[in-house]
Amino acid sequence: MASLKSQIINFLVCNRHLFQGRLKPEIWDMNTSIPAFRRQAEKSNARIANQLPEGVEVSTFQLGGMKAEWLTPHGANHDKVILYAIGGGYISGSCNDSRQIVAKIAKVSGIPILIFEHRNAPEDPYPAALEDALQAYQWLLAQGNDPQNIVLMGESAGGGLVLASLLALRDQNIPLPVAAVAISPWTDLKLTGESHRKNEKLCISPPGMSRVCSKHYVGDHDPEDPYISPLYGDLHGLPPLFIIAGSYEIMLDDSTRFAEKAKQAGVDVTLRVGDKMMHCYPLMTPFFPEATQALEEIAGFIRFNLRI
Repeated sequence: MASLKSQIINFLVCNRHLFQGRLKPEIWDMNTSIPAFRRQAEKSNARIANQLPEGVEVSTFQLGGMKAEWLTPHGANHDKVILYAIGGGYISGSCNDSRQIVAKIAKVSGIPILIFEHRNAPEDPYPAALEDALQAYQWLLAQGNDPQNIVLMGESAGGGLVLASLLALRDQNIPLPVAAVAISPWTDLKLTGESHRKNEKLCISPPGMSRVCSKHYVGDHDPEDPYISPLYGDLHGLPPLFIIAGSYEIMLDDSTRFAEKAKQAGVDVTLRVGDKMMHCYPLMTPFFPEATQALEEIAGFIRFNLRI
């Protein structure tokens, strides 16, 4: 049974429009202002962006023209790395937005994390984000990092980008990382999963947002392109995967269907579905126990595969 704390937080997030003076949530369409959404995200996160967990340091630099940051916990083994793809529906997302939540992962895992700001749609649709993710990974290799010491990780669109990156790396014969973690990954930009309709009133995502983000990112390409929607790819040969989602989210089927297909292709997949949990719920640690437990399990998976 879901904890009372988790249900209260889910209710508050789902009904945040009431605290903004609106009786109904905003419905996204192609007229929704993406710049305004980005400004709001920056504003909402500005107060906590630099409130890092004790013992985690941040170092900002330029990675091939992208802003990037190291989030390093004290005493970390610098031979081990998590390369993290931030979420934002491929239309938003920055180090400022994500620093505080990703720093929690660094703290719990004890492993340095590299985050990067990939280009966003609609200004830069597919394949911009994928190109940037591959560039960040190859930069790590060029710095002398052993692929067996690298884990890829991401949430939401970033989780889908991680899985798409694995397919691209494999197809380009680039050594794969030792493992990957996808939190509530977006694997089907065609939006064919039943959960996109069944959970629309339960999910914390604004109605219509996924359809708008998909159109902006896909552009003139086929949404079934595996590098856009990894659900449609040949999934053989991928490293061990940890996939986690909440039963209340519209992207639930994106996780469960991908995990099942990967298992059929012989991939070692761990799938967790949190009962009555929201989108990307492990990142809500420490606000309710299910989030904390999930993040600790994710950290355990990462440490096991990195042999720590």
